[in-house]
Parts: sequence; C-alpha cells; structure tokens
Amino acid sequence: MTIFLLSSLIFLLAGLVQGLTGFGGGLVAIPLLCMIMDIKIAVPLSILSGLVITTTMAYELRRLLEWRKILPLLIGSIPGVLVGTVLLKQADPVVINRILGLLLVCISVFNLTIKPKPVNPPVIWGYIAGFFSGAITASVGAGGPPVIIYTTLHDWKKDEIKSTLTGFFVLNGYITAVVHAFSGMITPGVLGYFASTLFFVLLGTFAGSRISGRINRRTYLRIVYLLLMGLGIMMLAR
Repeated sequence: MTIFLLSSLIFLLAGLVQGLTGFGGGLVAIPLLCMIMDIKIAVPLSILSGLVITTTMAYELRRLLEWRKILPLLIGSIPGVLVGTVLLKQADPVVINRILGLLLVCISVFNLTIKPKPVNPPVIWGYIAGFFSGAITASVGAGGPPVIIYTTLHDWKKDEIKSTLTGFFVLNGYITAVVHAFSGMITPGVLGYFASTLFFVLLGTFAGSRISGRINRRTYLRIVYLLLMGLGIMMLAR
C-alpha cells in the first residue's frame, strides 16, 4: 500500500511538471520511482503514465501542433526506441543515467549563465535528437533532453516549443509502449500500478497546464533549465 501511495504522489508531481513545461514527467518520475521499485517496472510504468499526460496535453494544444517540426524528431526516434528496448532488457541502465545526468548539468549551467542566442540548427539535427531521445526513453524512461535542447536552440515562441515537444512525446510514447508490450516489459504488475496512479497523473497535468499559461518565454526557459539541472544532479547522485 505504501508503494502505491508513493507512486501516486510521484506521478502527481510528474504531471504537474510536464503540464507546466511540456516535458519532464519521465525525468521526474524515473529517479523517484527507482527508489521504491525495480527499474524494469519503473520505466514501462512511466511510459504508460506519460502517455496519459501527453495525450491530454496534445488535445489541449491540438491547434498549435506543426507536423513539419514534429516529424523529423519522430522519424529519428523509431530506430532509437528499438535500440533502447534492447538496452533495457540486456544492459545496465546506470551508465546511461550517469552520462545523461552529466549532460543535463553541463547544458543547464551553460544556458543559465551564458545566455546563448538561438542558432536554429538544421533539420538533420532533429533526426539525430529524435534517435537519441527514443533510445533513452525506451531504456531509462527519461529521453526528453535531446529533443528539449533541439527545440530550445530555435527562436520559437514558448507555445511553439511546448506544442512541438508534446506532439513528439505523445507519438513517441505510443511507439515505445507498443515495443515494450511486444517485448514483454508491460506486465500485469505494471498495469496495476498504472491504474492506481491514473487519477493523480491527470490532476497534476491539468494543474500544470493552467499555471503554464501565466508565464512568459524567458521565465519558461529558465524553469526548463533549472529543472534539467536539478534532475541531472539527481541522476548523478542516485
């Protein structure tokens, strides 16, 4: 019973964060879930709960979705998901967590102190970011950073960044869930945790979305990088 309660509180926080920024649900949930359950349960559980969050947000942002921005990320993520699923089943994900944590801290410190100008990277980097995001999502359930960095390097408005991330995460999430299901990662135990935390996921998502509409782009990006830095430190310290 304690694990179910803690899981519900974790997903309440994850939904709040992703509703606010358009990302971060898995990045928040995975390190905390791994303190109370095995990572091979935590990752598919986070994927399923993330689908609830991103599907809800995609419906709210449906008029802002631009497929020319989303498709390069999505296409690149498909082979990445297959690679990441193999890693989850056969490799130790701790190394991936440590590398990702170090990357998050370095990039966040740079962006919070240097204030670089948008560079508008070419679309090929969208495919590359999608691949690594898909691989990391499928293996450790926290694949947001590559696509987050790619979108924030553009001179897009806050809603453009949020809608692009949401459109990518919802479609990539369904692909990952299908691959996990066929590989046997989604078990009855995972589905039981998912059912018990569903209400809290939705509650957090709606609350975060309401807060998001009240902040400007500069504040939004600052929140994004502070969150990434904090999560990077958590991943290194686990």
